[in-house]
Amino acid sequence: MAAFCLRKLIHPVRSSELTCINRSFDSPLVQSMQNKIFFQALVAMAGAKQRLMIVPTKSFCTSEEAEKKPEGKKRNLNAQKPVGSIGRKIPYQILHVISENGDSLGNMHRKDVIQLMNERDLKLVLLRENEQPPIYKLMTGKQIHEEQLKHREKKKANSKSGPVQQKELTFSTAIAQHDLATKIKQIQEWIDKHHHVKISVQQKNVADGPEKMLALIDQIVETMPGKATYLSPPKVREGRSTCVLRHMSDKEASMYRKNREQKDTLNKGNGN
Repeated sequence: MAAFCLRKLIHPVRSSELTCINRSFDSPLVQSMQNKIFFQALVAMAGAKQRLMIVPTKSFCTSEEAEKKPEGKKRNLNAQKPVGSIGRKIPYQILHVISENGDSLGNMHRKDVIQLMNERDLKLVLLRENEQPPIYKLMTGKQIHEEQLKHREKKKANSKSGPVQQKELTFSTAIAQHDLATKIKQIQEWIDKHHHVKISVQQKNVADGPEKMLALIDQIVETMPGKATYLSPPKVREGRSTCVLRHMSDKEASMYRKNREQKDTLNKGNGN
């Protein structure tokens, strides 16, 4: 308020000074002085605007800049989803329905599907959303529970299973029995961890033919019955026999035990 009053007092004084100068001197001098005062006022206003400016902003962007913008994460419709009932909130009007027995019921309106669910006391499960129309299946509560258990077991197995490692052992036909027993123990430990084991047997003497190299490999495999089998069978080349062992699957181990029991039964029957 004080500054405003002071400005009011100074303004008449300046006007009177300009009037006196105008009377005393020629008009060009007065005009140059007025231009100078006007120019100083413009500079002061420009400086005030620069001080108020903080950050320049962009009002538009080019097409190249728009292409560089990262796209949002797209939903993967093909990803496997856990089995679960969606209730009666069906987002599609037309959908392909499969019965609880696995039979195709064709395309149906969601109103008819809800009516069928009520009549049979079934639940609706989404199978494939990216199809046209999306595929749903009618299931009982017991079927959904069993599928959820399978999904958990499969997920648990996938999390445990990593890249298979391959170990390697090399020895000659002149290996001592104590050293051979140590190597067999090491191979057994690797097989128990489901590793692949590459075995290389080198021919030490000319008298040690392929038969001795293969006999050593057979001796190693026989120490792990129902557990180890060949990933690649033994091959003899240039005085060296190589093979790769792996762990048996549960199905292979079951078949091995079954065949072994049948052989034992036949041997007992023949008196051997």
